[in-house]
Amino acid sequence: MVPGEPPGRGLAAGRGVPAKFGRQPSGAAVSRELAGGAQLRAAALPGRRRRRSAQARRAGFPGLQPAPAPPCARPPPCAMAGCAARAPPGSEARLSLATFLLGASVLALPLLTRAGLQGRTALALYVAGLNALLLLLYRPPRYQIAIRACFLGFVFGCGMLLSFSQSSWNHFGWYMCSLSLFHYSEYLVTAVNNPKSLSLDSFLLNHSLEYTVAALSSWIEFTLENIFWPELKQITWLSATGLLMVVFGECLRKAAMFTAGSNFNHVVQNEKSETHTLVTSGVYAWFRHPSYVGWFYWSIGTQVMLCNPICGVGYALTVWRFFRDRTEEEEISLIHFFGEEYLEYKKRVPTGLPFIKGVKVEL
Repeated sequence: MVPGEPPGRGLAAGRGVPAKFGRQPSGAAVSRELAGGAQLRAAALPGRRRRRSAQARRAGFPGLQPAPAPPCARPPPCAMAGCAARAPPGSEARLSLATFLLGASVLALPLLTRAGLQGRTALALYVAGLNALLLLLYRPPRYQIAIRACFLGFVFGCGMLLSFSQSSWNHFGWYMCSLSLFHYSEYLVTAVNNPKSLSLDSFLLNHSLEYTVAALSSWIEFTLENIFWPELKQITWLSATGLLMVVFGECLRKAAMFTAGSNFNHVVQNEKSETHTLVTSGVYAWFRHPSYVGWFYWSIGTQVMLCNPICGVGYALTVWRFFRDRTEEEEISLIHFFGEEYLEYKKRVPTGLPFIKGVKVEL
């Protein structure tokens, strides 16, 4: 279990990936959140020009874009404001992938130790060399992307080394790999799928306090139990079950991101645009809230993988309670947005979350 969503908000404040132990404050306005379980897709209206209001700008709807100016009316590329700092499409994805792999090159660290360097010395030289290289190659804001992707690659590489070690920490190595891939893939898929909403927050590294406390609690429990009851951390079949839960949850969440397309956003959406339609295909034909389902099993799976009995039970109860309330609040907005169309969809398709049916509608 690890921190993961835009800065210090979590779903306790309405974000796409919930804080493990966070709840949305009572009385907060019910918001439509496209990242977590929303089924809104931007559908461009051909031949129709739309102005982007200040309110729509704040809501962050990707479907509301100013109509492009005719080619003859556009200024030369060099005269466009900010063109020097504007990166070509897809460059952030390529940059992040390259630096993630660079960080993962820590897998070659054993070669340095065989060359005569001590383990800690080799690690310190490696980290210092990586940072120096990134500083030489990139300037802000690209350096900010590079350092985060490289860090996640470094965590992944360390997790791989730990996974193949002959120690009681090898299952924690599985966890490190799962954690780093979750955070990095959130950024990468957003960069490919919805680059207009891409930001440093898309890494989901700076999460809420509750989320951080939840993650630290799981690490502390694993460490203490590994010291006093090391045999508890060597139940391989249980850790393998947790790994399968993590893989299932991760794949389902990413499938939801791709299905939602450009409308998958880590920022809360408070209004429905006339350019949005209800998405009921793909994984949304299986579950009404596939991203929530994926995150639900991913989060619990991390604790099963670590063989953490206390955090495992705590996470399961907390996230179930959170999603019970969250889906009801979200579906109120969906019914308001789509009316009978969503009610029919709701009758056909389950939430996907155990013992959670969503909002009750009295006819």
